[in-house]
Amino acid sequence: MKKYIALWITGILLLSNLAACSSAGNGTSSGTTDNEDAISVVTTIFPEYDWVKEVLGNQTENTELTMLLDNGVDLHSYQPTVMDIAKIAACDLFIYVGGESDGWVEDALAESTNPDMKVINLMEVLGDTVKEEELVEGMEAEDEEEHGSEPEEEDEIEYDEHVWLSLRNAETIVRAIEEVMAELDPEHASEYHANADSYIGRLQALDVEYQTAAESGTKDTILFGDRFPFRYLTDDYQINYYAAFVGCSAETEASFETVVFLANKIDELNLHTVLTIEGTDHRIAETIIENTKSKDQVVLSLNSMQGTTSEDVEAGATYLSIMEENLEVLKEALK
Repeated sequence: MKKYIALWITGILLLSNLAACSSAGNGTSSGTTDNEDAISVVTTIFPEYDWVKEVLGNQTENTELTMLLDNGVDLHSYQPTVMDIAKIAACDLFIYVGGESDGWVEDALAESTNPDMKVINLMEVLGDTVKEEELVEGMEAEDEEEHGSEPEEEDEIEYDEHVWLSLRNAETIVRAIEEVMAELDPEHASEYHANADSYIGRLQALDVEYQTAAESGTKDTILFGDRFPFRYLTDDYQINYYAAFVGCSAETEASFETVVFLANKIDELNLHTVLTIEGTDHRIAETIIENTKSKDQVVLSLNSMQGTTSEDVEAGATYLSIMEENLEVLKEALK
């Protein structure tokens, strides 16, 4: 299969060899310079895009910066377009998450036309702090029969890709971006360093607010009637959780057993909220509530930034603003 993917990508590049890492194409782009020597940066998801903008500061206008996943398609279902592959192949810096959902990246990078390209893999940057995907009590297990592995073969470890939802991880990644940008553009290295220092200070301040909210809440557990991509966040602040599905699950329907288990947990822990991620129809959360004793819980949403669009960016959405909104939701869930 990988051989066919590589051949497909090679064909794409032959068809689009005139395309460069510019603001044309499907991705959201920032920077309007006509300088042919401008540094070009391609990111897959919104948090990476926003972190680069923060490090660049005033240099954003002199940099070709592109976010590929800009139309609400999340990381798990994204497939690159012809122009996406061309942008990656020619850019100076490519930033991606590095989990199972990015399986297409290896072949795309192998076709790079820029021998000096720098690459930041978020999960590699974070190293040993990356967590294995976790199946907690009551959570739906994904169907393993379709994986086709041999009976004796040891299951491959699956890691939780949602590393950006930890403010502490964000600090580490921003520092890595700063270092690479300084290598690519040493003339503005001191500016990148100052911008990163300032931004990391804001991340740390928000981290303190999260810690305070977790310590001052009357609850220490949240419950998701949905996928759960927030393990890095909850682990940072020692918050317990129950959920219908793991963060990368493609499931959309919960079993009767899962619904009843979660409803009973709400009754047992006297929880007054059921959480979901953004963009869902809340049917599972509402069904869980219907099976509780009081049936009066409130459905709230935490934003995982998996579906952040170009319209959201244009409206002023930033990584910090979304994490600030998530903090308010978390305070409500823990009170």
